[in-house]
Amino acid sequence: MINFKKGLIPSIIQDAKTDKVLMLGYMNQEAYKKSIHEKKVTFYSRSKKRLWTKGEISKNYLFIQKILIDCDGDSLLIKAEPAGPVCHKGTDTCWEEINKKNFLFYLESLIYSRIKKKQKNSYIYQLSKQGINKISQKLGEEAVELIIESKDDNKNLFLNESADLLFHYLILLHKKGFKIQDVINILENRHFHKKLRNI
Repeated sequence: MINFKKGLIPSIIQDAKTDKVLMLGYMNQEAYKKSIHEKKVTFYSRSKKRLWTKGEISKNYLFIQKILIDCDGDSLLIKAEPAGPVCHKGTDTCWEEINKKNFLFYLESLIYSRIKKKQKNSYIYQLSKQGINKISQKLGEEAVELIIESKDDNKNLFLNESADLLFHYLILLHKKGFKIQDVINILENRHFHKKLRNI
C-alpha cells in the first residue's frame, strides 16, 4: 500500500535492462495513477505545479516495466525502459554516469541521441542520414576487413576491426527500429529452449 498522505513521494527510476539509476522524481496519487494507466512515468513537477510526463517534449519516455514499493510505503523504485537520454542535458542519467559494465547499452543510447538531435558534425548522424543501403554497405566493408584481419596474427588490428563491425551493426539495428536487447532476447530464448529440449 502506497502512503500518499504526505503528498509527494520520491520515485527512483532505474533502467530495467542495466540496473543503472537514471533519475529521481516525485509522484502524487494522480501522477501514480496516470503512470499506471499509460505505462509511462509521470511525475508531479514541483516547479511547474502540475503533472509532467517524462518525455512529453523530447519524446524520451520512460516505459514502465515494473514498480516496487518500499517497506514503509513512502517511496517507489520504478524499473523502466528509456526511449533515449534521460537527462535534459542529453546524458544517460541525471548524474552523467556511464556504466562501463553495460557500455553497449550506453553506446546504443548515444547513437539514438546523435541521430535524434541531427548533430551535423556527428559521423553517426551523417551515416544514418544516408539510409539503409549505405549503412549496410559500410557494415559489409567492416565485416570483410574483420575477416581479413582474422587470418593474421595482429591482435590489436583484429580487435579494432571487431569493434568497428559491432559499432556499425548497432547503427543498422537502430535504423531498422530495433535494439541490442531484441537480439539478446532471441539468443536467450534459443539458449533456454535448447536446454529444455535436451532434458
